[in-house]
Amino acid sequence: MKRFANFGLAAAITLATITGPVMAANAAETLVITTKDGEIDIALRPDLAPNHVKQIEALAEKGFYDGIVFHRVIDGFMAQTGDPTGTGAGGSDLPDLKAEFSQENFSRGTVGMARSQDPNSANSQFFIMLADGDFLNGQYTVVGKVTKGMDVVDKIKKGDPADNGSVSAPDKMLTVKVADK
Repeated sequence: MKRFANFGLAAAITLATITGPVMAANAAETLVITTKDGEIDIALRPDLAPNHVKQIEALAEKGFYDGIVFHRVIDGFMAQTGDPTGTGAGGSDLPDLKAEFSQENFSRGTVGMARSQDPNSANSQFFIMLADGDFLNGQYTVVGKVTKGMDVVDKIKKGDPADNGSVSAPDKMLTVKVADK
């Protein structure tokens, strides 16, 4: 009997090798952002950042993100949103989160949580990578990956490079919902 004890593990390793890494513990967790230019689908990663994903989902379900602007967009870097004040200094009434850093790569389409200098200060703001940014690896919490709509992300109005990406008359998230896909 002991000879077959590791069969399950070997089968799982073989399956993972064939199919690639699992994107999320629950593949049904998709954040759907609607903008004037279309829909952005983000596969959330509770396997990497369960507390951050739980907070984003709770805020989305309350309608917190609806109408919030992309206040900081740096061409060739990232588009940041999730601040109800539109200044980069705001957040929700929920508590800040302890960092859930991982070794996940900040490649184009990766979604990470914005924070201050304090690693444990993420709250509601997040950013979508417009290009690869491996210098962020292990420094910010990864919460998801765009699976549909990077062409929509690319259309988000860019900010002023001289003003750290601050956007005048910024684009906004019309609605943000958690969907079962």
